[in-house]
Amino acid sequence: MPCYARVLFLLLCLILIGECRKHKSRKKRWSAPAETHKEGNPLSKKVVDGTKTRKVKTSHLLRIDDHDFTMRPAFAGPAVPVGVDVQVESLDSISEVDMDFTMTLYLRHYWKDERLAFPSATNKSMTFDGRLVKKIWVPDVFFVHSKRSFIHDTTTDNIMLRVFPDGHVLYSLRVTVTAACNMDFSRFPLDSQTCTLELESYAYTDEDLMLYWKSGDESLSTDDRISLSQFLIQKFHTTSRLAFYSSTGWYNRLYINFTLRRHIFFFLLQTYFPATLMVMLSWVSFWIDRRAVPARVSLGITTVLTMSTIITGVNASMPRVSYIKAVDIYLWVSFVFVFLSVLEYAAVNYLTTVRDGKDRKLREKVREQTLPCTCDMSHARTMMLDGTYSEEDSNSLAGYTRASMAAEDASEKQERMVVHLALDNESTGTKKKGIRSFRIIQKSHTIDTYSRMIFPGSYILFNLIYWCVYC
Repeated sequence: MPCYARVLFLLLCLILIGECRKHKSRKKRWSAPAETHKEGNPLSKKVVDGTKTRKVKTSHLLRIDDHDFTMRPAFAGPAVPVGVDVQVESLDSISEVDMDFTMTLYLRHYWKDERLAFPSATNKSMTFDGRLVKKIWVPDVFFVHSKRSFIHDTTTDNIMLRVFPDGHVLYSLRVTVTAACNMDFSRFPLDSQTCTLELESYAYTDEDLMLYWKSGDESLSTDDRISLSQFLIQKFHTTSRLAFYSSTGWYNRLYINFTLRRHIFFFLLQTYFPATLMVMLSWVSFWIDRRAVPARVSLGITTVLTMSTIITGVNASMPRVSYIKAVDIYLWVSFVFVFLSVLEYAAVNYLTTVRDGKDRKLREKVREQTLPCTCDMSHARTMMLDGTYSEEDSNSLAGYTRASMAAEDASEKQERMVVHLALDNESTGTKKKGIRSFRIIQKSHTIDTYSRMIFPGSYILFNLIYWCVYC
């Protein structure tokens, strides 16, 4: 029995020793002491960075509570240089009616604030979100002539603050801004527009804050995928100058300039081609018979109303400017051509009506001013000395043949001849004058013949001059 007891005692001791060793190994793993290496080992000794430890708070590390950040850096000293660069993410819209544009961009500020310097052996910078921005000093840059602007907040405020050990600060935010753009529509829609986004400090003059482009023209970068439906983006560039306010002084102002050229194809399809087709359609009336009054009148009125609709539709999408636009010149000249085609038929119809009236009066006057002597002959065989016949005479003489006339002797011919004697010389002169004017009026249809050449020729000449001037 004593032997068995000793064996059991030894086993218990071994078990206890094993459990103690396991417990010590767990302690070592969770405490994670610094690793040590033998001399000559290529691995260097790992140094603990104070900025990564959880025990140090941001306010303690940056010493925020030790300084008054309501004042700018180097207060009462030289102006604080604040560099700016911008990355344009998108041009959302261009509005001709409101004369403004909407742009989404990344706005970045660079400056040095020695109050934010902190010791760090290996970490180059510390990055924070927008919560720290309210505790330190940041430049008060705003957009001049902006109508609306906001900082994106999905899923959190799109604000980033990066502080370097030497006190340099990078402050970046994502902004969408709608700003005014003074547009000139005198060449619309063959125009180019230059819009400007202006940045300026709201409170600090040039004696306190010097705002500048950090890398010159390279401070402005754009996305190659930016495109607009109506415009072609030609050029982005930056400028800067001083702005003066009579009550506060001089301020540094930065400009983002971009030039837009309008695409013409949309307006060719929606405005120019329909207007040209309406003008050409109005010329069809020149080939329609001048007696077809309903056809020519309805065609003219239809083209006039269509041109009025096109002009109204174009002006509805444009601001009410007090000067003439290029599209107005084209549309109104086209409208004048259509309207003149209606007036042309009005003139032709009027002259035709006057001719018919004078023809009727002339025949009645001729009949009243003649003294027919039938000499016991029937009225069907009367004839005028001047060789012309009245309508009734020509109808009655239709069956009168030369054979029957040849069979008659000279005495019978003399008896059957009718001599129309004029009442007086004045009535004879009036008759000749009426016949002359009747012949002129009878050629009123020649107006249509000339219009077939004059209207198209004039419109083609106008188009050549118009496109040479504005293109």
